[in-house]
Amino acid sequence: MEKPNQPLDQFKTLIGQKLNKMPSMAGNWLGGTLLEIEKGSIKVSYTVTPAMSNPARILHGGVASLMMDDVIGMANFVAGSEYLMTSINLNVDFLSAAQVGEKLEVSAKLVRSGSNLNHWESVIIKDSGKLVAKASSNMIKTHIKLSELGF
Repeated sequence: MEKPNQPLDQFKTLIGQKLNKMPSMAGNWLGGTLLEIEKGSIKVSYTVTPAMSNPARILHGGVASLMMDDVIGMANFVAGSEYLMTSINLNVDFLSAAQVGEKLEVSAKLVRSGSNLNHWESVIIKDSGKLVAKASSNMIKTHIKLSELGF
C-alpha cells in the first residue's frame, strides 16, 4: 500500500484556482490556474499579459522558461522526495510565438525518477493546439529536508 502524499493532496485542493499564494513569488506573478496534478504530471493554464511580452508583444522567452520551470518545480514538489530538489539545468526550445491575450497550457511529466535526480519534460501549447515551446530539466536532491522549510 502506498503511503499518503500530503503535498499532492494539498495541491489537489487547488485545482481550478489561481496559483497566486504559492511559496514562489515569481510563480505568483505568473498567475496560472491549476488544471490537473498527479504524482509525476501537472497542467497549468496561463494567459499572456503585456507584462509577459517582449517589445513585439509576444511571450518573452524568459517568461516562457519561467512558466515551464515553475510548473516542473510544483510537480517535482509532490513527486515524493522528503528533500528539497532544485533545478540544475533547463533546456528550452522556442518553436512558435504566443500573442498577448492568448491562453496557454503548460504541462510537465516526470520521465525518470532516481535516488538523487529527477528528469522532467515540459511543453507550452496554445488553445489552437500549436506548440509554443518545449523543455527538459533535471532536478537534484539537496541536503535540506522539506520539513525544515515548513512543508
